[in-house]
Amino acid sequence: MVDITHKISTLRVATATAIVKVSKQETIDAVVNNLVPKGNVFEMAKTAGLFAVKNTHLSIPDCHPLPIEFTSVEYNIEGLDIHIIFKVKTVYKTGVEVEAMHGASIVALTMYDMLKPIDKEIEISTIKLINKEGGKSSFKNKFPNAIRAAVFVCSDSIFAGDKEDRSGKTIVEKLDSYGVETSHYEIIPDELDIIQEKTKAFAKENQLVIFTGGTGLSPRDVTPEALEPLLESRIPGIEEAIRSYGQQRMPYAMLSRSVAGTLGKSLVLALPGSTNGVRESMDAVFPHVMHVFHILKGKNHDSL
Repeated sequence: MVDITHKISTLRVATATAIVKVSKQETIDAVVNNLVPKGNVFEMAKTAGLFAVKNTHLSIPDCHPLPIEFTSVEYNIEGLDIHIIFKVKTVYKTGVEVEAMHGASIVALTMYDMLKPIDKEIEISTIKLINKEGGKSSFKNKFPNAIRAAVFVCSDSIFAGDKEDRSGKTIVEKLDSYGVETSHYEIIPDELDIIQEKTKAFAKENQLVIFTGGTGLSPRDVTPEALEPLLESRIPGIEEAIRSYGQQRMPYAMLSRSVAGTLGKSLVLALPGSTNGVRESMDAVFPHVMHVFHILKGKNHDSL
């Protein structure tokens, strides 16, 4: 199966449809009036669909087991066509499109099985997804101009040439995948005044200023202390999201002192110095965090 461990959970919704075509009005009448010998078609088919959607991963190899937190089945009769509308909701890391289509399919097959003794010319058609919500596709941020970022690696050892930088390069690669241009990349020592100087200078021309390293608890870890006096607005939600995401994957994430806030029209982030830590931090909040640039321009959430 596709690896989804790096994804965040969001509300996922999918609606699928299927059509059962009968050959005569008498079949429709029997369904509507509950006169089908095998029982109540609508209720039996709905029950089958509920069982099916919960077990989609047992039938479709690449589907993940996931919590099904809401399902609805509706019917709409148009002439000799019975339209099935199957809706599924969950809060999870991956969508429920296949689950909705699987549910609609099983509802249709159950109706076919129940109606075949009284109608030999039934057809099933148009099994398709008609709507999906959640995940990256529902939270796209479009900007008229490219977002520019300055990336700084805070590390005495890397600055001295004793170690190779990996976390800064990871940030640059991640930003590129989100369409963000890295205008500046630099390795600096763990010095409070240098961190402050770089922040003030590069926040003027870049929407993003990202530091990696110096967020731990050693005496030389001073990145939070350098940034906190400069930030005009702290954004605790970003910091909480980063630590919560990391804690689900590694128990030491709670010891990180990641910082997020604004300076002018720029978003300033202080992320962990480890390669895994910075990768997970980026996965936790990007690309959704870039919504902040719309808000900094004075737009409200409802207008976007």
